[in-house]
Amino acid sequence: MKLCWLDIRATGEAKAAIVEEAIHQRVDAIVSDDPADLAALPPTVKKVLFLPGRPFPEDLSAADIVIVDPAVHGDSAKLALSHPDQEFGRFVEVVDAPTLELACQAARTDRWCVLLFRDPTKIPLEIVLAAAAKAEGSIITIAADVEEAEIIFGVLEHGSDGVMLAPKAVGDATELKAAAHGRAAALGLVELEVTAITHVGMGERACVDTCTHFREDEGILVGSHSKGMILACSETHPLPYMPTRPFRVNAGAIHSYTLSQNGRTHYLSELKAGSKVLAVDVKGQTRVVTVGRVKIETRPLLSIDAVAPNGRTVNLILQDDWHVRVLGPGGVVLNSTELKPGDKVLGYLPAEDRHVGYPIDEFCLEK
Repeated sequence: MKLCWLDIRATGEAKAAIVEEAIHQRVDAIVSDDPADLAALPPTVKKVLFLPGRPFPEDLSAADIVIVDPAVHGDSAKLALSHPDQEFGRFVEVVDAPTLELACQAARTDRWCVLLFRDPTKIPLEIVLAAAAKAEGSIITIAADVEEAEIIFGVLEHGSDGVMLAPKAVGDATELKAAAHGRAAALGLVELEVTAITHVGMGERACVDTCTHFREDEGILVGSHSKGMILACSETHPLPYMPTRPFRVNAGAIHSYTLSQNGRTHYLSELKAGSKVLAVDVKGQTRVVTVGRVKIETRPLLSIDAVAPNGRTVNLILQDDWHVRVLGPGGVVLNSTELKPGDKVLGYLPAEDRHVGYPIDEFCLEK
């Protein structure tokens, strides 16, 4: 789980509201250079006293974690010995090769390492993460905004252990927590039994090209109705007349729903470069991937009807062509045009209806 530290040193008049939101959102820590700010905080949040640029106080009792500048305050390990009730960490501002080496050393040895990278490139952070790959401490990287936090969480596919963010307004704590939970939760897939295959004529279908290599057991969930979807296979498997497109899912007709992050759905027709969709494997494990392009073209279409064990009906309309595939139990790759009643495919049954893509508990009949 990625850590969210909220820096309230420069929040001004909005401090009380920002702290209230942070506590409600269960951020991991609140950071201040004033012990008085920390004293009133509840025990549900870590209290971090940030001392770089400040004198060392006589009383540390309000703090759980103290971040120091060793050049000013002394070695963090020695300070921990003389203050056993607090954990200590080191702050390093990375501006050149020598300070980058200090950051690597701190990441390897300190319990807490707070890093500020002055240059916009993420290469120095990659170097620190690689240098500290087997270290037991936690690396907290300072982010300018939530957008940068999302990038920091994903660097080298591992990311910094946490992000320290100075909120500009109420709402930033909520967005930071959402970014920290960017790894989508697993879904409970079910086996659906095909009941009918129908050629339905011409229409527009969408190929969803992502910025990610899919695995052979991955695809995206697509369906004509919000409460039932089928796992459409990525083009990672060889075809006789064309090369593989491991970034692509020939997903379905443009009216179809697909799952995105945070439980939201989108129509395939809405997707565009930069959109997010959920890649799903045959075990229900998920990850958020970025759309690079959507190709919408007129093609013959095929309708697949299926039924879930609980009796819920599911429909997916795909391009009517042998090379368009769905996934079955155990990762079996099924050519859509060869499906027949009684075959089993993998699917997902969302519990909620949808309003502009958001889950909502209301009456909604889809046919």
